[in-house]
Amino acid sequence: MIEIDAVSKRYPDGTTAVDRLTLEIPDRSITVLVGPSGCGKTTTLRMINRMIEPTDGRILLDGQDIRERPVNALRRSMGYVIQHAGLFPHRTIVENIGTVPRLLGWDRQRSRSRALELMERVGLDQSLAKRYPYQLSGGQQQRVGVARALAADPPVLLMDEPFSAVDPIVRKGLQDELLRIQADLGKTIVFVTHDIDEAIKLGDMVAVLREGGYLAQYAPPNQLLSAPADEFVEDFLGADRGIRHLSFFDASGLELTSEPIVAEDATPEQIRALSARTAPQTPYLLVTDTEGRPLGWSRAADLAAGADAERLPYGHAFHLGRDSLRAALDSAVLSPTGWAVAVDDEGRAAGVAAQETIAEAIRTAHAARSVVTDKVVTGQAGTEKVVTGQAGTGKVVTDEVAMDKGGRS
Repeated sequence: MIEIDAVSKRYPDGTTAVDRLTLEIPDRSITVLVGPSGCGKTTTLRMINRMIEPTDGRILLDGQDIRERPVNALRRSMGYVIQHAGLFPHRTIVENIGTVPRLLGWDRQRSRSRALELMERVGLDQSLAKRYPYQLSGGQQQRVGVARALAADPPVLLMDEPFSAVDPIVRKGLQDELLRIQADLGKTIVFVTHDIDEAIKLGDMVAVLREGGYLAQYAPPNQLLSAPADEFVEDFLGADRGIRHLSFFDASGLELTSEPIVAEDATPEQIRALSARTAPQTPYLLVTDTEGRPLGWSRAADLAAGADAERLPYGHAFHLGRDSLRAALDSAVLSPTGWAVAVDDEGRAAGVAAQETIAEAIRTAHAARSVVTDKVVTGQAGTEKVVTGQAGTGKVVTDEVAMDKGGRS
């Protein structure tokens, strides 16, 4: 565990970057520091590996004050990933990844083997091993940066806005890759970002900092969205925090129907019979290929007439049992028919759901959450602490909240 105990950082010109910050960062989890520019999140990260020395307070790593350890040994025990990867331009990819192992005295062959192993783990083809950083895309360079940070198998990984310089598609891929790696390796990760969506997706715990280095709230992302500590946190989360909150409601229990689904090789008689049953709900049918994979929506009347029916896109599908109600609602909103399409792991249509059905599922999920919250109030459920900072005091207040760490998608 990393314990940040009443830590402050003040500069000679009077600037206070961090003000009496107290946090407990749990082992084998991702803790995200998020907030606007000037809130001290990067300064806090750099104090953990002593790139910046605190003015007051102390930081403990597994109960030991980090100032009691030689600074070089401390830094080599922690992986560090920054924006733009920070790779050495004169070294090949495999040499970049092997930097820390070589500093620790590993021989060249062992370092190379470890580097090649990590290239595979972070999704890089080993054919890139002898290339130089300038020969890689931005996303590939960031993967190299993550691999380099993991090379000596450190228990702690510090990540300072590592994905902020890449485009949204690459960024999502890197986020997913980090979650996959974390599921395999279970590191203690401290991750800095200014993007609240990234914080919600990645964090097991999220610390929201305000300007001046004050802690505004420290909570699991689910609780952060449902119970912001004050107006600052609420504003920082944005007006659509309710939609984000749906990421924590599982869609696996969503009631689906397969009636408005028809294979592309169905006969007109089959289509007419199906249309008679579904017409009160929708004039459209979801057409699938012979393997059951969705192709698009067409009007049942056009299909039954044997005409070359116009096929509307179905938007995007959500994965049953893996995605959230947010993904299901998004699928329905993007569908021109207002129906969400669910698929299984093979991409086959598992059923469809109307917006009204999704709305009812959301109401049911909220009602279930209210019951859990009531039990917490009466002491009948497990609880966990959410820390909220009192600006300008450095104090923290702990509130008991319902323990619920639902999946995100």
